[in-house]
Amino acid sequence: MAAERMHDVHLILENLFMREEASVKLILDCLYDIGSINLINERFANRPLNRVMKLIAKMTKPAFRFFAVRWFQKNCPRLIADWLYTQVVFSGDFLKASPIPTPDPES
Repeated sequence: MAAERMHDVHLILENLFMREEASVKLILDCLYDIGSINLINERFANRPLNRVMKLIAKMTKPAFRFFAVRWFQKNCPRLIADWLYTQVVFSGDFLKASPIPTPDPES
């Protein structure tokens, strides 16, 4: 039963991310803006080079978005479902929660 319910959670998350693609894009855009600026500021102390790198980061944002949305939709439902499963596993060792059981295809 647990495997079937977790499979349902995974499917619901996939459906959510497909329907809310605009929200996913906005979230990824915000994360890209923050991450790229922080990375450039950390790696490039030279002011003129820093500005050039920030311009390059703005130009590469559409390409990042294209690949990031596909990666997000492919991987995040499983990652989130796995994390949620670890939150509801009640065993003596919380750090070593077993992976999500997969549903039996024969049933």
